[in-house]
Amino acid sequence: MSAARSKGSVGIVGLGIMGGAIGRNLVSAGWQVFGFDIDAARQKEAAAAGITTVNSAAAVAKKASTILTSLPKPDALDMTAHGIAAAKLPRRVVIEVSTFALDDKTRAEEMLRAAGHVMLDCPLSGTGAQARTRDLVVYASGDSATIEAQMPLFADFAREAHDVGAFGNGMKMKFVANLLVAINNVASAEAMVLGMKAGLDPKQIFQLVTAGAANSRIFELRGPMMVENRYDGTNVTMRVSTWQKDMAVIGDFAQSIGCPTPLFSATEPFYAAAMSTGHAGHDTASVCEVLERMAGLKR
Repeated sequence: MSAARSKGSVGIVGLGIMGGAIGRNLVSAGWQVFGFDIDAARQKEAAAAGITTVNSAAAVAKKASTILTSLPKPDALDMTAHGIAAAKLPRRVVIEVSTFALDDKTRAEEMLRAAGHVMLDCPLSGTGAQARTRDLVVYASGDSATIEAQMPLFADFAREAHDVGAFGNGMKMKFVANLLVAINNVASAEAMVLGMKAGLDPKQIFQLVTAGAANSRIFELRGPMMVENRYDGTNVTMRVSTWQKDMAVIGDFAQSIGCPTPLFSATEPFYAAAMSTGHAGHDTASVCEVLERMAGLKR
């Protein structure tokens, strides 16, 4: 047990695809991890992976002075920040890794700061599948000294971590990255459907695209699902329903600063079609099936 505690303790609020994977990696790396999720099934999975589960965000904060929050909705962040602030604890560092609007994160930061805590805006570049293999990049923003102190923690669940400056810059960088993910995902599906419609074998399409200049990380991650025509179960890296939230946040931000996003905007109907045709809980790679129907392609 002492080896498991050798690096200290850390808390995680939100044990879903991303938070759960981060927690498991931190346990493996020697951290004592305390976790909470409102979903009992997530709590059970986390406990089986060696995470000590507790019954609230405040209880997590009582156990660990550093807390990561990986949450699905702004309301959950508000509740978490309120719970930690109301617990009247000594200084805590809250590392917020979710994708939300800047206003949502700022509201939580102000609430926590008023209670004597420090919040960092640290969204992650990478999917759930990448989180499982520690193939994430942390866009950390906020107090630089606090970010520097968290670098050993970041190193145990991410491939890279970067201080991108003032609080909120992390989210701005995440908007840039996710805009490209949205485009590359639909582009990957479009290319795959063109090849299949032309009579090429999908496995060969994947092998040859990944070997050449047209390859992308998104094609590498999502191409195998398109080849198998399966977008559920353990294959899921980002649910369409969750992605719709991220798309709206990016679109609203771009509009607020007067920046045109023609290619990003062109992808929106395909994600909406996936959402409305039974893929809400499936991976966003399911846009491939939307394009297959449009092409009259049946496998």
